[in-house]
Amino acid sequence: MNDLLIFLLFVVLIASAIAALKVRDLLAAVFCLTAFSFGAALVYALMGATDVAFTEAVVGAGVSGVFIIVALFFVDRRSKD
Repeated sequence: MNDLLIFLLFVVLIASAIAALKVRDLLAAVFCLTAFSFGAALVYALMGATDVAFTEAVVGAGVSGVFIIVALFFVDRRSKD
């Protein structure tokens, strides 16, 4: 059961990484990267590395997501293509 859950989380990680690369809106890309970081934190927690999972959740999904969103207020959100 645990291996199946980890496999499904890896599928979610791959899907969110591909979505972050393919999406045109920068805010949506930040959301995809935040989902990737949160999924990675869940994988770390399931593998027993709770300190790494907590750090990934706080820094990867929390702080960096907020910093990138604040930075987006200073640039155009959509690509020119």
